[in-house]
Amino acid sequence: MNIEPPDLPTPVPAAADEGWQALPARGGSVAALGGAIGAALPFAGIGFVLAHVSGWVSPWLAAPLLLVVGELIGAWFAWRRHRRLRWRLDDTGFAVRRGNWWQSETHVPISRVQHLDLKRGPIERSLGLSTLVVHTAGSRQATVSVSALDAQDGERLRDRLARQLDHDDALG
Repeated sequence: MNIEPPDLPTPVPAAADEGWQALPARGGSVAALGGAIGAALPFAGIGFVLAHVSGWVSPWLAAPLLLVVGELIGAWFAWRRHRRLRWRLDDTGFAVRRGNWWQSETHVPISRVQHLDLKRGPIERSLGLSTLVVHTAGSRQATVSVSALDAQDGERLRDRLARQLDHDDALG
């Protein structure tokens, strides 16, 4: 008696990630700098207060040490967050995916786009980066922003979204 194994399901290709674009690696340094600055002062302040209250160690020693620890932790978290951000533009609209464990995905249909901004601060300009801000209709999450985009990608996204928006307006 010849028994054949049941048909196994065909593995699904990684289509779930199809079209998602990563941010350029050089933007990670900007993210890390912002994270370091944002975390350093709270760490130093808490360290100063705890050292002063406990009397275990000099506050003037604890504060600088915790400042450095805060910078390192803030930079690491911001760099990892930057690495996990993805964006996608297709015929239906613009989408941003953030996170690894707790993912959030924001999709902005073309019909909801009100206007677009492309921002470039001095640090972003020096690294060839930009920030795309998509302003949407509605009050909840009225903007979707993607920082540290490659400058050419930012311009291409802005122009393509604007063309799609103009095309949809002409049809409607």
